[in-house]
Order: sequence, then C-alpha cells, then structure tokens
Amino acid sequence: MLFAAAPAAETPPHTGGLLLLIDGTTGLLTVAALGIALLLFLIIKVRLQPFVALLAVSIAVGLAAGLSVTELFGTVQKSDAVSLIESGMGGILGHIAIIIGLGTMLGAILEVSGGAEALSARLLTLFGERRAPLAMGVTGVIFGIPVFFDVGIFVLAPIVYAAAKRSGKSILLYCMPLLAGLSMTHAFLPPHPGPVAAAGLLEVDLGWVILMGVVCGIPAVLAAWAYAAWIGHRVFVPVPQDMVEAAEEAKAAVAADQRAHAGSTGKGGSAGAGGEGGSGAAEAPVSVGTVLAIIGTPLLLILCATFSSIAFDPSTGRSVVEFFGHPFVALTIALLLAYYLLGLRRGWSRKSLETVSTASLKPVGNILLVVGAGGVFGAVLKGSGVAQALADAFDSAGLPVIVLAWLISVVLRVAQGSATVAIVTTAGIVSPLLADGDYSQAHLALVIMAISAGSIFASHVNDGGFWMVAKYFGISERDTLKSWTVLETVLSVVGFVMAGLLSLVI
Repeated sequence: MLFAAAPAAETPPHTGGLLLLIDGTTGLLTVAALGIALLLFLIIKVRLQPFVALLAVSIAVGLAAGLSVTELFGTVQKSDAVSLIESGMGGILGHIAIIIGLGTMLGAILEVSGGAEALSARLLTLFGERRAPLAMGVTGVIFGIPVFFDVGIFVLAPIVYAAAKRSGKSILLYCMPLLAGLSMTHAFLPPHPGPVAAAGLLEVDLGWVILMGVVCGIPAVLAAWAYAAWIGHRVFVPVPQDMVEAAEEAKAAVAADQRAHAGSTGKGGSAGAGGEGGSGAAEAPVSVGTVLAIIGTPLLLILCATFSSIAFDPSTGRSVVEFFGHPFVALTIALLLAYYLLGLRRGWSRKSLETVSTASLKPVGNILLVVGAGGVFGAVLKGSGVAQALADAFDSAGLPVIVLAWLISVVLRVAQGSATVAIVTTAGIVSPLLADGDYSQAHLALVIMAISAGSIFASHVNDGGFWMVAKYFGISERDTLKSWTVLETVLSVVGFVMAGLLSLVI
C-alpha cells in the first residue's frame, strides 16, 4: 500500500479542540484553512523561521483537530503510543537526509575543484562567441544537477561577467539562460531538496522522478531560454563592475596563496583544497569528460535500477542492478569517484577532502529541518483527519489532482516565497487525494513535477532568490521583475503543462 492507513473518511476521528464548536467535515476544513493562514502569517509577517513556523502550526492544527497530547508527542514512559511528530519527522528525514547530504558533498567537490569553470569554458569554445548565451544555459543545466541554486550562481557568475564584458551586450542575455538551467534542475531533479522531499512524502521511486523531471524540465528550460533571449535584447543591464573587480581580486588572492604554499612546501604548488591553500586546479586542470562522468553516474545507475524492476523478473542480476541503483549507493559511488578523480589524483590531501565535505554540510541543516517539519505537518494532517477532509473537498471540486497540486503550490509559493515550504506543505495536503486512487509511480512522479513547478512560480520580493539575482548581477528591482520573475513563471507554467499533458496518457 502506498500510504499508511488513514482514519476513516465517514466520520471525523476526533471531536475535541475547535471541533467542539464546529463539528464534522466543516470543522476539519476550518482547521485546515486557519492552519495554512497561520503558517503564512508567521512566515510573512512575524518573520518566524520556516522550521519553527511549520512545527508550531503542526502542533496548533493537531490540537485544534482534537488530537491528544499523547498522539502528538507520545508518552514519557515507554509504551506503544506513536508520536505523530516523531514519526513525521523521522519518516521523511530517514529517506532524504542521506541523499541530500551525499549530493551536497558531491556538489562541493565539483565546485572547489574547478569543474564548473572547466565545463563552461569548454562549452563556450564549442558553441562559439555568437552562441555564448546558449553555452551559459547548458552550463546551468549540467552543473545545476549536483549543486544548489545559490552555489551555482556564486561559482558561475564570474564566467557570466566575463562573457558579457567581452561582448558589450546586456548581462541579462548571459545570466538569464544560466539561471534558467540552475532553477530548472533545482526544482525538478534529484538530489535537490524539493523533488527529493516530495518523493519521500509521496513514496515515489527517485528513478521516476528523474525521468519525469527531464521530460518536463527540458521543454520548460527551452521556453525559458527563448524568453531570456527576447528580454536580453530589449533590456540593457551593464556588467556590475564592483562584482567583476571582487572576483578578480579573489582569484589573485587564491593564486598568491597557492604560490606561497608551494614555496613553503617545495612541491611546486600542488596544495590541496579547502583549508590548505586552495585547490590544485591550476596544476591539474579538470577534464570535462570526468565532470560529466561523475555527474552522470548516479543518474544512470538510478534509472537502470528503476527500469530493471519493470523490465525483468526477480533474479540475482536484477538485485545487483537495484543495489547499485539505490540512491544511497549510487550517490556514494559518485562521491567516491569525485574524491579520487577530482581530489586525490590531482594532489589533494585527505584532510582537504574532509575540510571541503564538512564545510559543504553546514548550510544543509536548515533545509533538512524545514523538510522534516513539513513531514510533521503532513503526518498531523493525516492523523487528525484534516487531510481526508481536504481530499473530500478537493474531490468534490472536480479538478484533477495534478491541477490542484500545482495551484496549491503556486499559492503557497507566491504568498510566502520559500519553494521548499511550498513543496512540503503541498505534498502533505495532496497525499490523501492520491491514497485511494490506483496511480502508477510514473503518474505520481508527474504530480511531484506539478508541485515542484508551482513552487518556483513568480519569484518576487519575498523570495531570497529574487534578491540574490538582483544584487549579484546588478539588476534593478524593476528589471528583475521583468526578467527573473517572468522567467521563473515561464519555467513553472511550461513544466506544469508538460506534466499535465503527460498525465493524460500515463
């Protein structure tokens, strides 16, 4: 069975809390509406950290729906009572924490080793000066698979500055295709937190998520590139000179540090990365083939495992393929390959690898806590009967689940700005709508695509990504709304349309 057993839909399983005043399905729907309103208020107006807001709202919804303290928190003494908060947090993090952790470390090694710079330089050479914007877009797609959106901006922005400065054209022509690629992979493809969290909440195999992410994401990013070319020729934004100078100063400082370290060790500058004098990229350039192999290995292994479970009967060979294609194993293999091919073989020390890996995990804590709190919210919605009441209400509306999933995600995204919050909240709301249906893994993956597409709709002033794009590329707020906000909307709408069309035949 795809989901854990939920309380019966005929009568509300609890009668306390707000249900003392408004009973039945109407009371449960009121609890849901007040809970979502409270969540938005806490995040938008009170500026409460999303993890704390989600946790507080989960407790409030549970109590309002009549859940007992024991059901919410368990008991102090050892007993058979199951805490919804603990099971909700542990259930989702047990699935995604390892994937996000391994993916983050893999992205950090690719970043520090110079893999992104090598990849973009090769693509610029292949595409030529006239097609440099397309090269930027392809770089964003490929390098966006293993690294977070903001890390991709930080690493690749100097290359955008250089291309725009050399051509004398608007920086929008070069940064928008790059941002489209980074945003698409961040929204649609594992190991990024959004699709991984949704897959965990809806219990969908990551292989199907990868496949549908590619099928829905590629048309979306092509449409976004078309808009980027259109807006890039109509709005001129000069290269931010202060950012160019800062990037050049940073490179000069790293080079000086490498030379100083090389002189002190007498090893010709083959210092390790991280806290030991920077990367050895200058001494041993990164091979583009190596970068592509490392990025492609986990995706290929996971997809092979997914299709082997469909195409072949149970056998030893199938078990071997499924073992190596499990996301935990596939990402571990890719990380070990990166350690050797981009690290040890190029002169990094083991301490350097540890330093880079450990540092990369520091920003992950907030993401994991928010996703875990989203799991708690979903567990409380199910355990209290609120989720089933929502399912019944949405079902009576007559809209397909995939449309509802996108609309709910869009509303949450536009209202509070965080894509992760939009995804985990929407997944918790729509999961009971899917529980009673005979949906295939492929169809459920398309629902995840709709949720993920909605989570990037219309990035505006309440989204940290909006300000990152504006300030990093020197774009005014008005021009950022005309370029970046519309670009995200194009990605969202086209991605959703692809998912909706495919859902008609899958």
